[in-house]
Amino acid sequence: MAEAAIEERQLLKSLRWYDGFVIALCNPGFLIGSLGYSVGALGGWGAMCLWGISATIGLLSNWVYSETAAMFPEQSGGISLYAHEGWRRYFSLIGPIATFGYWIGWSVVLSIFGKLIGDLVVSKWFPGSAGDVYFSIGSNHLGLPHMIAIGLIVAVWVFNVLGVKPSLWLGYVTGALLMVPLVVFMLVPFLSGDYHSSNMTWNIGGQWGGLRIAFVWLFLMCWSAYGIEVCASFAPEYHDTKRDTALALRSAASFSLLVYVILPLGVTGTVGADFINKQGAEGQFFTGALDKLVGSGFGGVVLVFLLLSLVLSMNSSTADGGRALYGIARAGMTVKELGVLNRFHVPARAMTVDLLVNVALVLFVSSNLAILYMSNIGYVLAHVFAMTGFLLLRKDRPAWPRPIKVSSVWIPIAVVIAASNLVFLVVGAGSPKLNGYGTWTDFGIGVGILVGSVLLYIFRRVVQDKQPVHLREETPKLPSEPVAPAAAGVPVT
Repeated sequence: MAEAAIEERQLLKSLRWYDGFVIALCNPGFLIGSLGYSVGALGGWGAMCLWGISATIGLLSNWVYSETAAMFPEQSGGISLYAHEGWRRYFSLIGPIATFGYWIGWSVVLSIFGKLIGDLVVSKWFPGSAGDVYFSIGSNHLGLPHMIAIGLIVAVWVFNVLGVKPSLWLGYVTGALLMVPLVVFMLVPFLSGDYHSSNMTWNIGGQWGGLRIAFVWLFLMCWSAYGIEVCASFAPEYHDTKRDTALALRSAASFSLLVYVILPLGVTGTVGADFINKQGAEGQFFTGALDKLVGSGFGGVVLVFLLLSLVLSMNSSTADGGRALYGIARAGMTVKELGVLNRFHVPARAMTVDLLVNVALVLFVSSNLAILYMSNIGYVLAHVFAMTGFLLLRKDRPAWPRPIKVSSVWIPIAVVIAASNLVFLVVGAGSPKLNGYGTWTDFGIGVGILVGSVLLYIFRRVVQDKQPVHLREETPKLPSEPVAPAAAGVPVT
């Protein structure tokens, strides 16, 4: 009896390092989305200082992640993969926890930025509709900004499920347009004389000599400043995994550090913290800042470019979040239905999960900062596991091929980064009411997502793979050795 062989779909090796750099241009958008909150709480100097520290940690982390990314060139999943590979010898549940924490950190960008774009569009062009309520769900009153958000979430999903090239071209167009508002905010204030140091203030104080509030905000800033690691999620899709992965990670991190220091200085030095608080920390103050720097006419044009750059952030988040879920399903750590590529060789099912989750967040959660706090619990934890995973891989798999191997000086640096992120997580997640950015309910939701990841892992192993759950797994010393226990096959559609 003849058997038909079905060729399994693979991620296509279609990207160069500069494609990864463009994908990582979502990070200035992340800064734009969070800047107003940080300046309002910390003052201009305080926000600039902490954004610079956070971006520096992100830069150093990317140098470390370049090694682990090249160790597993055929596997998708980004930093959560490194956490899984490093920890599964000691505790296999770290893999699903890290991946779902990583995924939710990226996924919620869609709802946050969709709502931010909706607010900016209404405040600039439809101010009379700002208070209109179409319908309410609980305490969440839904109007035009929410409808705009849902429309954008669906549109970005469509671009991504049609393949990597359409989403990449969207990234190139919006990334090029991003350069215009960046130049306006980073250079024009100093050339035009609109920058005034008197607008810069320092509001970091209180408990522990100001350290507690600093740690809280460094916890929140991780969501934005660490996002340059997105380049690692595309390691299997680069033409030259070794060269392209390293160049994408390091170039994106260096550019991001520059933006994260100068942009807060330029914007806040132009308008001041009081103006930002009065106009609206959610982002409405950018309209007034642009009008002051380049006039209301050209300011409207630059605002359009700024909005499109936020679409870039949504686009990258869909691509990365989908690959994270796809990677964990392929590794046997969540339901196998998510480990499927469509005919365009992209994880459309996983991206559809992102779509549904973010539409629900727009409909049921009113505060962007509450969404950020809730999602950051898992995201920062994923970084702690990924960085310690690097250390464990150095100890346990010394003979494993490392096309990119950072020097031994990076080992103590990795220890400091992991310890710092753990401190940020404990203090930040444990202080939801310190600045009114979250509640214990939001904390419970964030932890609940991680608990859900463990339940899905158990379902995959016991029900779908019909295997026992192994809390510790044997790991190979070399890539040619078998991996135990092996996951059951994943369907292809």
